[in-house]
Amino acid sequence: MDGGATTVNESEPQSASSSQPTPEEEAIKNTTRAVDQMSQEAASAVDLPDFGQPAPPDGASGIGMLGDVDLDVRIELGRTRMLVDDVLKLSPDSVVELDKAAGDPVDIYVNGRHVARGEVLVLNENFCVRVNEIIGGVAGAEAG
Repeated sequence: MDGGATTVNESEPQSASSSQPTPEEEAIKNTTRAVDQMSQEAASAVDLPDFGQPAPPDGASGIGMLGDVDLDVRIELGRTRMLVDDVLKLSPDSVVELDKAAGDPVDIYVNGRHVARGEVLVLNENFCVRVNEIIGGVAGAEAG
């Protein structure tokens, strides 16, 4: 052959002197060992949950998982326009007139999206809101 290259016919039996692994075979074995070692180190270093199995019933499954998610909830009793000078004159006993009458439904916004309407109630000397209507769909949502 040209250039002194030798080829081995796979059908011929290899001699006893060729029992030594070739550099390619040695590189493959070393790489396989290194990958196995890294896999074992990674598995022992990180304790990942088994996502294939259902979560144990510890109360934090389903909708309960969202229990600690912060949301910006705003109840709009009404609106008014005031000059900055008038706002600066407000005191703790000031009364601000709104554009809604007492008993009118209030708007409930979650993260800036209009999601419901309700009514203001007083329960045990605290103000609260009873949700009377859920506004569905994206088309019914309004930005605040």
